[in-house]
Amino acid sequence: MSFDHAWVLWLLPLALLPVWLERQQGSLYSWMALAPQDRLSDIAGLLLRYLSAVILACLVFALAGPHGAVHEVERIGKGAQLVLVIDRSASMDDPFAGAVADGQAGETKAAAAKRLIAKFVDERPDDMVGVVTFSNSAMHVIPLTQSRAAIHAAITAAGGSGLLQTNIGAGLTSGVAMFDKMPDSGSRAIMLLSDGAGRITPRAKRKISDWLERQHVNLYWIVLRQPDGISIFKPNAQLANDGQEPAEIELHKFFQTLKIKYQAYEADDPKTLQAAIQDISLKEKKPIRYLQRIPGRNYSSHFVIAAALLISLLLAIKHLGVRSWQPA
Repeated sequence: MSFDHAWVLWLLPLALLPVWLERQQGSLYSWMALAPQDRLSDIAGLLLRYLSAVILACLVFALAGPHGAVHEVERIGKGAQLVLVIDRSASMDDPFAGAVADGQAGETKAAAAKRLIAKFVDERPDDMVGVVTFSNSAMHVIPLTQSRAAIHAAITAAGGSGLLQTNIGAGLTSGVAMFDKMPDSGSRAIMLLSDGAGRITPRAKRKISDWLERQHVNLYWIVLRQPDGISIFKPNAQLANDGQEPAEIELHKFFQTLKIKYQAYEADDPKTLQAAIQDISLKEKKPIRYLQRIPGRNYSSHFVIAAALLISLLLAIKHLGVRSWQPA
């Protein structure tokens, strides 16, 4: 048995106070020979003191929060170990490039992503989901977990204000690192959502390539297009001012060289974003094995009920008492 608040057990010695303390009760007699011998009253008095001690002990145990040991049960479901790597640069608070559909007029890319990802998580109860956000650096929001409450809280937290930079390299390396020391369930993927891309150093590229291949992680990139932004699927994109290809196209070509399953999408509005997420859902829904943590049974209520029953018994015994002895 474990306790949520084990420090409360230090109060247990107080339960012995009714046993230690003597209580003066009854009538005073000038001559003790006048008082009859009453063994039943002596036993009842002793019983009351010990009952009081047990009641106090039960209340202390209840306050300590006793519960059984947590154990793990292997389950089989359909889903994946999925890490959401979400762009939180300031541009994510801008609207989509294309026309907005389905009555979501004025919805920003960040708001649409949060809404649709939450729906995606609810539709896949067997998934283990982790969340990483990034702007100028990566933020490890929540590790891979099956707790839907924790996942939704992490998605909500990912909607905060960001900075102007888009450090995709840091976001991806943090996302892949979540799979380290995590047993492979048979289906692993990273869903990268961003509205742009930054240059990734050759060192970061080697690390991302090595980790993705070694961890057997699939990669899906959903590009939330900027207004008048370029397309990563455009074969003859204009060169940047420094003579290089745009960062988005360079990153897309790098992803295509990876020795893993890679798929890219472009979303111009919430409708196309939803279609991309649904397509990923169909691709990453395989039989998986996972361990579900079962919390131990809470025994606090048992001690409270026991204390209540003992208090009822104590009151019943007290009610049978006689305040003074009447001589015959």
